[in-house]
Amino acid sequence: MTTPEDQSPDPEPTKPAGSATPPYKDRIYRSPAALVGGVLLLAVAGWLGVDAVVVGEGRTPWLALALLLLVVPLVVAYTLRPAVYVNDDRLRVRNPFRVIVLPWGQVASLRSGFSNEVVTLSGEKYQLWALPVSLRARGRAARHESRAAARAARAAHGGGGAGAAGGVGLDGLGTGGAPAGPRRHESDRAMEEMRELRERRHDAEVAQGEVTVRWAYEVVGPAVAGAVLLGVLLGVG
Repeated sequence: MTTPEDQSPDPEPTKPAGSATPPYKDRIYRSPAALVGGVLLLAVAGWLGVDAVVVGEGRTPWLALALLLLVVPLVVAYTLRPAVYVNDDRLRVRNPFRVIVLPWGQVASLRSGFSNEVVTLSGEKYQLWALPVSLRARGRAARHESRAAARAARAAHGGGGAGAAGGVGLDGLGTGGAPAGPRRHESDRAMEEMRELRERRHDAEVAQGEVTVRWAYEVVGPAVAGAVLLGVLLGVG
């Protein structure tokens, strides 16, 4: 599941000088399930870690601190950090350990399979961690659309019965037996919105540029430090 938001919490660049358009805001896609899971994991890790530091003896407090230094950045990276920022000029993908900025002119396609990916003109692929794929939800939506289409076909041939008389039926049919709209998974809807935006903006002058990739050293650094400290503590016995 993903949650689109209308503005970015981070400072964003403005339009080129001379443009009458005010600074623009990103639309943000994130996974509420990942956010909730991350908060719960951090709460458990903090509770256990603080307890070990306060009441532990010998090397236990140091081991607990090393584990917290290793585990907390990883939990944040895989649950709270992933997000996709979208606007008219570019797609910014914030994955666990990298931030990828892709102007729409460099995006060749947005693919959905076992994971959602963006493919550049050079053939590079970047996974969209903030848009997890739910094969179960996708199959359920496909079955619903198939049933709705079958009901609409029967209604068009005069066999819709009461459901064709108007209103919305149990299968999500609109007035006259027409489908009220497909119940697609949130990540699939987000991907479709981005595909449409890419089609509109691919050739725009302000949507050109180079793909940039930046490593999230603020996450990698503490995790590596925690792993090294833990290794030293275990090594000295």
